[in-house]
Amino acid sequence: MPVFNQSRQTVIRLIILAVFVVLIARLFVLQVMSPQYKLQARDNAVDRKIIYPDRGLIFDRKGRPILENTVTHDLMILPNQLKGIDTLGLCDAIGIDTAEFRQRLITAIIRNGRYRPSVFEASLTMDKFVKLQENIYRFEPGFYLQDRPIRSYPYRAAEHVLGYIGEVDSNILKRTKFFYQLGDYMGLTGIERFYESILMGQRGVQYRIKDNKNRLVGRYENGAFDTSAVAGRNLQTYLDIDVQVLAEKMFANKLGAAVAIDPRTGGIIAMASGPTYDPNLLTGSERRKNFSYLLTDTARPLFNRAIKGQYPPGSTIKPMGALIALDEGVITPEYGLGCGGAYYMCRRPIKCTHAGGGHAANLRLALANSCNSYFSHIYRLAVDNPQYGNVKDGYYKWKQYMNSFGLGVKLGVDLPSEDKGLIVDTSFYNKLYRGSWNSCTNVFLGIGQGEMQATPLQLANLMAIIANKGYYYTPHFVKDIDGQGEGDSILSPFKKKHVVTQMPEAVYDVVQLGMQDVVTSGTARVAQMVGINVCGKTGTSENYGIINGKREQLPDHSWFVCFAPRENPVIAVAVIVENARFGATWAAPIARLMMEKYINDTLSAKSKLDSVRIAEKEIILQVVKQKRMRLDSIRRVRLALEMGDSSVLHSALPAAPDAPKLDLNVERRKQQDIPPVNKRKDTVPGERSDSMPANRPKDSVPAKKADSTRAEAMIRKEDPDDFSNNTSAA
Repeated sequence: MPVFNQSRQTVIRLIILAVFVVLIARLFVLQVMSPQYKLQARDNAVDRKIIYPDRGLIFDRKGRPILENTVTHDLMILPNQLKGIDTLGLCDAIGIDTAEFRQRLITAIIRNGRYRPSVFEASLTMDKFVKLQENIYRFEPGFYLQDRPIRSYPYRAAEHVLGYIGEVDSNILKRTKFFYQLGDYMGLTGIERFYESILMGQRGVQYRIKDNKNRLVGRYENGAFDTSAVAGRNLQTYLDIDVQVLAEKMFANKLGAAVAIDPRTGGIIAMASGPTYDPNLLTGSERRKNFSYLLTDTARPLFNRAIKGQYPPGSTIKPMGALIALDEGVITPEYGLGCGGAYYMCRRPIKCTHAGGGHAANLRLALANSCNSYFSHIYRLAVDNPQYGNVKDGYYKWKQYMNSFGLGVKLGVDLPSEDKGLIVDTSFYNKLYRGSWNSCTNVFLGIGQGEMQATPLQLANLMAIIANKGYYYTPHFVKDIDGQGEGDSILSPFKKKHVVTQMPEAVYDVVQLGMQDVVTSGTARVAQMVGINVCGKTGTSENYGIINGKREQLPDHSWFVCFAPRENPVIAVAVIVENARFGATWAAPIARLMMEKYINDTLSAKSKLDSVRIAEKEIILQVVKQKRMRLDSIRRVRLALEMGDSSVLHSALPAAPDAPKLDLNVERRKQQDIPPVNKRKDTVPGERSDSMPANRPKDSVPAKKADSTRAEAMIRKEDPDDFSNNTSAA
């Protein structure tokens, strides 16, 4: 029996010992090995304040700051320090109710946890900031004010180029492997995004000691662990803000784009996309509301048509066709064609804007008069060149020419989201025509129609190549980075010289002289400049769209491309104005004024009047304006319903004299009839609707339903209007 008792006692002792060992090991892990409670203890005793750096500034070519910094104030929250907070007083100070307060608190906890600060309200208005600054002691330590630098656009211009910044979200955090923290801002578009690593700078941190009542009593370890914020580096650009402002002024109430490049460097002098907007709308406390308004605008002011608008180039491609035919040896500068007003050598006649003999007696005359017959024929000569044996290999060589000149490929501009345009390969025609096709099948390519699309940036770069007689530098904005070192390779691609072909200079001389004739005696006399030889080419792109379920022809797009002076080119320009009809009507005057401003650094009295006349002209389709009014109406109704105040509706919308007042109760009952905000892809003017759009002239091929491309929220149930299918004519 004693032996049995001794054995049982031993077992009990071992169990108790094992329990103590487990407890001691667990305490060791929690107190020594695990950082969780150490972090919580430090958070209770030490306050960690982020010091946000100033982002780098951006300067134009004359050293003028075109993107600066200013200061805004955020209200920050520490959820674990909210005990005893005057919640009602805080809600009153920032104009929210307790339900909104709870929702924001829950969001902050979900996004960043209870023990780390989150933004409770970003970019406080001055009224809210003053109220909080006077009473912040009532809400501490659960709330505090945080200074943050934000962007300011002193010229209110170059919004599509400079871009804007915004707060990072969970997707950005994951994509950057949590390099950023919640509450950080980063560049989202434009130069701000492309050069984010240069502009962002480096965060600083200050550690301060808190007492048992969470009051700040001094610096932690005398600031030994503090780090200073390091400002981002500045960028020097090729932009001329005067030319940029002028271009944007002329694109008021218009859709389209203009790009100006210095052929000697590839530096972009100006890039405007219409319609324009004030970039300061996307800073400060009203940013979200303004962004939503811009995003749902049917004219798409946020869409950079200069690099994403893909249009049939029309007759602006004819100088390129001349270069190919000359280089292939299928024509000489003296080659002429008898044109009787149309090209009849394929199944369907291709009409020309001129009639009678002589206007296509040689290459220079054909360029000056923009003869469709001539350039349709030399396209066929190039792809039917006997040295390639068949049209498929000939077309493949023609496509190589196009790609080498920057068409159908991305150029690599220092902006995100550049589109490459469209030059289809032989597989497209083989699939569409089951391998049975010839040079008449796609003869429209010779006059910039058919399966071809280009961006304004690509055509400006094409002009730079012709101006340089065979080479270009990748178009870019940034010239230098302050403090640039050997490790900064971001600008290296823009210093490389791209030689596109080995064509002799004599070939380019002929084409340049023909383009000069376009301005002096051809279709673009309006682009003439005193004492300067301008080389240019007009273009008109036919524009078809779906209106109320029917395919209809809309007003043509207006193109003009040029460079000057011919002897020593310093600027190359491409301009497109959507639905503005002939290239010489609006696009050419805009290009001329941009060149004059850049070359002469001023405008003549007549040119100033011209710029005002162009700026005051509205060229926006009625269907676009109707859609805009429809969306505004729906937006105002929803706002009135949310606020319970119909006066908001009537003050925001112009009403007919006898229009009845809306009953808000009736509108609430109709709420189910108000279309929700749905992300829907839809085509718009100037955007490619399919990898193969219906860009042929009417009756040339059966019309096909275009695929969708829009990715923005549209407030509507169903939209029967699609006015984007662009086709072109010489």
